[in-house]
Amino acid sequence: MSLENDIPPMNGQPAEIVIPADKSWRRIVAIVLRAVGYGIAGFILFTVLLVLLGRWLPPLRSSFMLLQRAEHGKKGQMHVRYHWVRWEAIPPHAALAVVAAEDQKFPHHFGFDVDAIALAQRENRYRRRPRGASTISQQTAKNLYLWPGRSYLRKGLEAYFTVLLELLWSKKRILHVYLNIAEFGPNIYGVDAAARAFWEKGATALTPHEAALLAAALPNPLRLRADRPSPYVLERAHQIENEMRQLGSSYLRDL
Repeated sequence: MSLENDIPPMNGQPAEIVIPADKSWRRIVAIVLRAVGYGIAGFILFTVLLVLLGRWLPPLRSSFMLLQRAEHGKKGQMHVRYHWVRWEAIPPHAALAVVAAEDQKFPHHFGFDVDAIALAQRENRYRRRPRGASTISQQTAKNLYLWPGRSYLRKGLEAYFTVLLELLWSKKRILHVYLNIAEFGPNIYGVDAAARAFWEKGATALTPHEAALLAAALPNPLRLRADRPSPYVLERAHQIENEMRQLGSSYLRDL
């Protein structure tokens, strides 16, 4: 017989059972941990499905486009130039120019350039402007799914989405999406939109020099102009063309 049944009722009322405080806290902690676990599992499932869809479907907009429109385009005042094109519509030298300028180890790493990260950490101690070490995979993850900034949360999510891209997409798909969503000028996204805005022609007609000019503007497309290049942009484009020749026209053939 249980101990509860041995407790006599008082005034005809059943005795109150007191739950120890430590058991109450354990129950609350268990509920919170269960809720957190469900939240993490839901987030992982949602993001995996989101990235998996991007393996085949072109994005209607990137998060950077949506954020800029929300910030500057109230009442339709800002027009985003964005035109998705197939991989076959992007000339090989345009893809090579971006890789030569931004991430020459792109075909070989798993989303992160460890050597570039270590170099940036050493040099940024003495630089007024921090040196970047983001790969094309990281930039694609950031531009497509996240927001600008340097917070630890943003960097952590960027690393997470970068791993998902590398696991679920091919290298060719990552580069294809990047070439379509990267900002090449004020509110101008993708090589085709840039070619039409700057030279009134599609991406298929870009020359190697024009592709190098576009790649030279990538670090700061709001200040560096491919259509009206400054001496710095012209010099940087010349360096990119030299690096393109060193990499060779077949460098990206096996993506």
